[in-house]
Amino acid sequence: MHSTDPFDIFLVATPGLEAPLAEEARVAGFANAAIVDGGVTFPGTWPDVWRANLVLRGATRVLARLTSFRAMHLAQLDKRARKLPWAQWLRADIPVHVEASCKRSRIYHAGAAAQRVATAIGVELGAPIAENAILRVMVRIEDDLVTISIDTTGASLHKRGFKEGVAKAPMRETMAAMFLAQCGYSGAEPVLDPMCGSGTFVIEAAEIALGIAPGRARNFAFEQLPGFDAAAWSSLKTSRPAGTAVTRFYGFDRDPGAIRMANENAARAGVDALTSFTPQSIEQLTPPEGPPGLVIVNPPYGTRIGQKGPLIGLHRTLGTVLKTRFSGWRVGIVTADKQLAQATGLTFEPPLPPVLHGGIRVALYRATL
Repeated sequence: MHSTDPFDIFLVATPGLEAPLAEEARVAGFANAAIVDGGVTFPGTWPDVWRANLVLRGATRVLARLTSFRAMHLAQLDKRARKLPWAQWLRADIPVHVEASCKRSRIYHAGAAAQRVATAIGVELGAPIAENAILRVMVRIEDDLVTISIDTTGASLHKRGFKEGVAKAPMRETMAAMFLAQCGYSGAEPVLDPMCGSGTFVIEAAEIALGIAPGRARNFAFEQLPGFDAAAWSSLKTSRPAGTAVTRFYGFDRDPGAIRMANENAARAGVDALTSFTPQSIEQLTPPEGPPGLVIVNPPYGTRIGQKGPLIGLHRTLGTVLKTRFSGWRVGIVTADKQLAQATGLTFEPPLPPVLHGGIRVALYRATL
């Protein structure tokens, strides 16, 4: 595969957020982005891989699908793997780790499959095989079809590179971005989070308003591949000047420690001029001056922190405050418990598909006040 030949680029999605990710990819100029099992795929070249890692807010990681072939048994996998043009895809001096998964296939032992491909890479290319390598080759065997991909991302894309402070049960940045999109947020209105924790929703909203790339402050696995062009990558990163935004973004939390973390995270992200974080309870919440916008909140849901009784009261208070003071605003509430959402007394739009968040199924409930 030469750098100009298109191949399949696969975006791993948070389960339940494939649709907004496909929409984000299309808006970002990846025109043929289509939803498939587990994520979104579109044809592209290596510069598209770099750009997807840099600009997409909702993807968990970006895989380059290099080749696929049929294999009925390990010897066949072994033979095919040794004939692949590894030197086009990997560098001999960079360690790799091989992972495999098998589904409905005659080759059913994932560990043995990974071992065969790792041996092929070791023998044919001479690259060191290491358990803790940043670069991962992914082998997927489904219905006897072997697909070989490279994880071009490295650490998951929700790790934007500036968030050191994390409160309890944090919302991942990738999920926060997709929930903002599902609430119709485009960057032009104020966003307020009454229980902001370490500030994820507020910081993400401010970055979207400024049009700054989520991957600007971190490294990626693709930087260790043979076709990587450091100069082109550098110009891609600097070709997106930060915009200006007049809107402000607000976070509140009862916990002064969370507020301190949120302020530090916003400063590291470079959005502290647009954000304000204040220690305050739900009861004291009032809308900021100016036009209405979006209230988005991920309140505790009992499965992880605390228990349900007091949470019903908390949601009831939240609903009352929003209904009486926030006329004209839109609301998005993320919860694992329909009963808690209903305790707010708000009238919600039809529900969206549930989303897996740290092993818990959560849903986004949307309303207009």
